[in-house]
Amino acid sequence: MDASVDKPHILVVDDDTRLRELLKSFLSRNGFRVSTASHAAEARQRLGALDFDLIVLDVMMPGETGLEFAAELRRTDDVPILMLTAMGETKHRIAGLEKGVDDYLGKPFEPRELLARLRAVLRRRSTPRGADILRFGRLEIDKGARLVRLDGEERAITSYQFALLLALAERAGRVLSRDALMDVLKGEKLEAFDRSVDVHVSRIRAAIEDDPKKPRRILTVRGAGYVFAREQDG
Repeated sequence: MDASVDKPHILVVDDDTRLRELLKSFLSRNGFRVSTASHAAEARQRLGALDFDLIVLDVMMPGETGLEFAAELRRTDDVPILMLTAMGETKHRIAGLEKGVDDYLGKPFEPRELLARLRAVLRRRSTPRGADILRFGRLEIDKGARLVRLDGEERAITSYQFALLLALAERAGRVLSRDALMDVLKGEKLEAFDRSVDVHVSRIRAAIEDDPKKPRRILTVRGAGYVFAREQDG
């Protein structure tokens, strides 16, 4: 049996031929199987024929951009995406996260940092999506019992607030706008005006944050929405 089939399979999508080949060589030496594509259309062909554990995706490509490709892909596929870009402004990072990108690395970058980030994304995604309990440091979200515990102690939140917290936690690291949250929570019959999300987030913070005025779990991204922090203290 080919031992390589047990290695994580990475798809590198970048129109820079030299960078594509460098990444393929570097990642192959560090325990990954690697396929490449030079543009979005070619990436779709690869995805149609093979299964991938993660996509390394460049933002600036001819024709369909990486952001456009990521947004389209997220409608049908949950494969993790790490985005590469020469654009370092906050607005571009937020745009990528809003499209469902799992992590973001600006060019130029140190290959060892890329490797560390890839491994971190794969570790985060290794927890089965159907697991009943999500754990983030001292915080536990029990999906089956619809309970939240901090340091093993149950915290009181409403059913709506649990659904909102779960929506954020299951998409940890992704910025979700109020509209996106309302869309996710349609089945929960949450009030149909977006400011209600702010009220519920405030009450969730009161239940799960050590200092609700300086939250470390549910963060506000000004002008964009909310993000549940992947890495948490303790």
